[in-house]
Amino acid sequence: MNKELIINAAPQGVEIALLEDKKLVELHHEKTDASFAVGDLYLGKVKKLIPGLNAAFVDVGFEKDAFLHYTDLSPYARSLLKFTQQSILAANDKEFDFGTFSVEPEIVKTGKINEVLSGKPNILVQILKEPIAAKGPRLSCEISLPGRFVVITPFNDIVAVSRKIHSSDERKRLQKIVEAIKPKNFGVIVRTAAEGKNTAELHEDLTDLVATWKLIQHNLIGAAAPAKILSEQTKTTSMLRDLLNEDFNKIVVNDRNLFNDTRTYIQRIAADKIDIVSFYSNGSPIFDHFGITKQVKAAFGKTVNLPSGAYLIVEHTEALHVIDVNSGYKSVSNNQEQNALETNLEAAEEIARQLRLRDLGGIIVADFIDMKLPDNKRKLVEAMEGFMRTDRAKHAVLPISKFGLMQITRQRMKPEITINTQEICPTCNGTGKISSALILEDEIEKNLSYLLNHQHKDLILTVHPIMYAYLTKGGWLFSKKWKWRRKYQQAIRVQENNNYHMTEFHFFDKQEEEIKL
Repeated sequence: MNKELIINAAPQGVEIALLEDKKLVELHHEKTDASFAVGDLYLGKVKKLIPGLNAAFVDVGFEKDAFLHYTDLSPYARSLLKFTQQSILAANDKEFDFGTFSVEPEIVKTGKINEVLSGKPNILVQILKEPIAAKGPRLSCEISLPGRFVVITPFNDIVAVSRKIHSSDERKRLQKIVEAIKPKNFGVIVRTAAEGKNTAELHEDLTDLVATWKLIQHNLIGAAAPAKILSEQTKTTSMLRDLLNEDFNKIVVNDRNLFNDTRTYIQRIAADKIDIVSFYSNGSPIFDHFGITKQVKAAFGKTVNLPSGAYLIVEHTEALHVIDVNSGYKSVSNNQEQNALETNLEAAEEIARQLRLRDLGGIIVADFIDMKLPDNKRKLVEAMEGFMRTDRAKHAVLPISKFGLMQITRQRMKPEITINTQEICPTCNGTGKISSALILEDEIEKNLSYLLNHQHKDLILTVHPIMYAYLTKGGWLFSKKWKWRRKYQQAIRVQENNNYHMTEFHFFDKQEEEIKL
């Protein structure tokens, strides 16, 4: 699989398109003034405790207080509170040695939030979900700092290895390396990308993350809530950190500063990939050049057409998303069951792409074409699970119900992407109605009469081809054009223009210069 990252920098922000085998699978927008992004760290002030919800509202500087549930507190919440206070009060503008920090006992899973956050203290929190609609951000106290190969989690000494690394020998090797090099009071999660990496590469990644934690300590000194303590990396670098592998063969950027930053980052994390970064300076827009604009227009509408003639209908409600699969004119064979299976498999691949592309979250219900054989239903579920393996969001696929519905849940981290793929009709201005030809004829004649009364001669009337046919129907004796000539004793030349919309018309003089009415 070939992966390409196309980055379009504009004054209002950065658009990032991820292509897999030339097909658009992810589209990200990063505003210039973006704040409260997933992963950002804030010093928040607990404003209100809600025992009934076992949750708290925390002021992090957003217009709505952020939401912190007890289950997102982290077992090491008391250690985090202690660390936050010690860092704020650190003397001489110098952070203390985290290796000597005394970790507090873990909180119980079934505890009460007012027992942990009594006194409404200041606390270091991480954005778990961006603000969505009328809701403020959702917070977590389970602080984690992701690198390319490892993720560090303060206040514990646990080492875990990604389950996606299937070799038990490789898992044991990575575990031994990390246990030997990790500092005290840091837990480490070894990512899938670490498979096959040596000690030096893992140690460099771990050292960078520990340095980031020291920066957090330093930024907390003397801080007053609410305050941003650390921003997550830009969307570009975070995607490169998480996605960059041997499948990547092209990164194209149209902004010189962003190009230099990207090259610098690639040089640091994967020097052998530096040549895949290129600067785009062609005159046409970068998204148009790589066919992304066209794919966006085709993929974000209510109806999504599939190559075979089948199509999807994508609907959004307050509670869930509904996707209906229709066979259209698709006909693979005379076997109805086989047709349904082929159509459903094609639709499943596109549905998995749509979930990533639109970043749909929550509950998704897909209404596939009915199939009778249990084996075919099983094949469809297995295929959907396979298509969604590349999706980085947490998700679950349930078996097809007896009504032929497949339920999918997908983690929602930010507002879904909605792009209007329709344009306002230039003729009716979106009303769906235009003036009748009879009324348009009267309007043209009214303007014609006005011009002739103001000594304009040799007029040329230019109209849409359909209106031209209407005005010239009946020949020299009965057409509207000749009736005007007889009425006003003036020759009126009528011509057609394919570029006009249905009700558009203009008058020109004999030099073919437009006469403004």
